Amino acid sequence: MLTAGELAGLVVAIFWAILVCFMAVVLVRLARLLTETTKSVAELSDRLAPLLDDMSQTVSEANRRLVAVEAVTENVREVSGNMVKITAVVSALVAGPMIKISALGHGLRVAMARRERRGPGRWARAVRTAERPSRAPRGGGRAAAGGRPAERVPERRAIGRGRG
Repeated sequence: MLTAGELAGLVVAIFWAILVCFMAVVLVRLARLLTETTKSVAELSDRLAPLLDDMSQTVSEANRRLVAVEAVTENVREVSGNMVKITAVVSALVAGPMIKISALGHGLRVAMARRERRGPGRWARAVRTAERPSRAPRGGGRAAAGGRPAERVPERRAIGRGRG
């Protein structure tokens, strides 16, 4: 049979063999991982160059279009400035006469309204009164107390057009 030293050597040898097999499996898997990684990096570098070229073209096209948009924006700014100037000129040319015409229309409306309130026969009444012999003024023409002439009592007038 085996002695204790030989048995211990045998156990160590078996564990050593198992450890070597385990390390061999790990190394094989690690080698496969490294080859797959190498292939992936190679494919990525093959795809990356055209992708970067496309991205560079896209950025160049975007910059070109931004320059065009900037030119359009500058033209719009210039046109809006011209429109402000034109609006100011038209406002100055049209607003002044329009205000004057509006004021004239308002004045005519006020004058017509006053004339309607006075009644259509005011001038005719004045002419008839001038033709008649003069009557004594209201209040008898006598002076009121204090030596002043009597105040004239205002006529009652009809409101609106319903005068008859």
